Amino acid sequence: MDIKQAREEIEKLREEIRKHDYYYYVLDQPVISDEEYDALMRRLMWLEQVFPELATPDSPTQRVGGQPSKAFGTVQHRVPMLSLANAFSEGELKDFDRRVRNAVGDDVEYVVEYKIDGLSVALWYENGVFVRGATRGDGYTGEDVTENLKTIRSVPLKLNKPFTLEVRGEVFMSKKDFEVLNEQRREQGQPLFANPRNAAAGSLRQLDPRVTASRPLDIFIFNLQYIQDSQMPETHCDALELLREIGFKVSPVLCRSRHIDDVIDMCLEWHEKRHSLWFDIDGLVIKVNNLRQRDMLGATTKNPRWAIAYKFPAEQKETVIRDIIVQVGRTGVLTPTAVFDPVPVGGSIVSRATLHNEDYIKEKDIRIGDTVVIRKAGDVIPEVVEVKKEKRTGNEKPFVMPKRCPVCGADVIRLEGEAATRCTGNACPAQIKRLVIHFASRDAMDIQGMGPAVVNQLLDRGIIKDVADLYYLKYEDLIGIERMGDKSVRNLLEAIEQSKDRGLARLLFGLGIPLVGARAAQLIAQHFGHIDRIMKAKKEEFLEIEEIGNKIAESIVAFFKEEQNVRIIEKLEAAGVLMEQPGLSLRDESLKGLTFVLTGTLSSYTREEATRLIEERGGKVSSSVSKKTSYVVVGENPGSKLEKARALGITILNEEEFKQLLNIK
Repeated sequence: MDIKQAREEIEKLREEIRKHDYYYYVLDQPVISDEEYDALMRRLMWLEQVFPELATPDSPTQRVGGQPSKAFGTVQHRVPMLSLANAFSEGELKDFDRRVRNAVGDDVEYVVEYKIDGLSVALWYENGVFVRGATRGDGYTGEDVTENLKTIRSVPLKLNKPFTLEVRGEVFMSKKDFEVLNEQRREQGQPLFANPRNAAAGSLRQLDPRVTASRPLDIFIFNLQYIQDSQMPETHCDALELLREIGFKVSPVLCRSRHIDDVIDMCLEWHEKRHSLWFDIDGLVIKVNNLRQRDMLGATTKNPRWAIAYKFPAEQKETVIRDIIVQVGRTGVLTPTAVFDPVPVGGSIVSRATLHNEDYIKEKDIRIGDTVVIRKAGDVIPEVVEVKKEKRTGNEKPFVMPKRCPVCGADVIRLEGEAATRCTGNACPAQIKRLVIHFASRDAMDIQGMGPAVVNQLLDRGIIKDVADLYYLKYEDLIGIERMGDKSVRNLLEAIEQSKDRGLARLLFGLGIPLVGARAAQLIAQHFGHIDRIMKAKKEEFLEIEEIGNKIAESIVAFFKEEQNVRIIEKLEAAGVLMEQPGLSLRDESLKGLTFVLTGTLSSYTREEATRLIEERGGKVSSSVSKKTSYVVVGENPGSKLEKARALGITILNEEEFKQLLNIK
């Protein structure tokens, strides 16, 4: 195949894929199977790899997410992205209508749309190609999230017509996708998102577009901000129809009316019906339809005068707290939870609400037996709004946080300055899954092949009960695990064996001691030399170490005071796990006082591994180049840090020179 033939096939494939993207992600009407779609995409990716000169930014293959961004740049909005004034009652909607009619006369038509609970963005297209996207920011300047927006399938990378225009839309996540994402995060021991809006905003503002690409984001376009060399439509509805025709997923119009009473009826109707939607809304938006009248109405410095948002009032219900139970999360945090008489709130029946922590309960003076008001925070998570103290009978019971973990019986600790109360047990069943996954992770004991799926099965089958049990696994324990054949089992056993020699610092980090990260673990390992001395040390001895403060010291002492943690250490040592630092002097400070900056990709080490090697020798790693930088270590495809280092006259090391400095052959 020559380049001409390749260009023709690539263009044909791109058009075909764009068509199917539109049918699937915009119209929700797929016309081919997933397998057929994947085959088209694989063919296009292969052709672009063979003929890289034919790859373009608007190709469907660019949605997978590029390289991580160091920080978001800023974008000046061509048309200000103003926020809407809010109305909370019929009277406020009538006041809005009165102001509009006083300004433009009685011949006014309103358009009513969903107020989607997401993150507002502006998209800019030149000659029909998506070139830039930004968050709303302060309305005048936003963050450049172009690469992240490209990963959203309902954002067209190329329009059906070569218009140069700017549109405004709302990025959101469906209720179902939000639940699936939170369940995945729960399984991985990660913090849960509070609601779909929180999840969408967090996903879009990831520095790594590949993370955004893994999240199920969607978008509705709700306004044409600007169009070049073409007459702006006369009405908002005409503009939405134009945008729909050229490939955008457009926000639905609920009604058009010349009477504010119709608008009010629509608002009241959707206050009851909103939970039936597959995405979250927190109100409705009322807009003047005629664009010339919009110009006449103008805007304040904050809000357009031609639109208003009707916000749904939060639904609240009274109920009685029958008990306060304590749940232990995967990070060991004890969370009190109110159990109350079931009550319908926000479209579902709820009977529990988190009370967050001991301080929250004391602040609101919540007691067992209290009559309380419940609502859903962000329309998702039930919460206690207030206590009806006037309804107390005298039989209510104050809540007291337990002194021992309700799951494993270990002591609990609340560090100075923290609201959270934590279980100190490293074999606690409530947190063991997260701990084992962390223990086996790359920056800890680095047991390749010991991923979440394997850990889940080992725990579910009762084969392991703590991290030390990993070193007592046998061939017959693993061969029955799903998707584990003979070769996989032998490789995993070999990886477990190799991990025994990782050393004290990585072992300490792997144990998951609260507040002890990789850097703190390294400092502690170098200071004490052996785990026996760490286990016997008092708080004051840890405070002698630079960078180790009060909270970390208290956390370590509490951890090794717990008997079940001591038993785990004994099991690890009996299995042959190294309890001191290998390969270098425990007091190696050959790089003490030196500051390094890493740029580009190193072939022998990950960024984390190179950082650890420097810190093991007393050096520090910075993210930016300055006059205080001692060395800049350069790998393949270095960034702007290299040029800045040259300008400042800082010593630059290639990978081989870096190894020599570390005394690694």
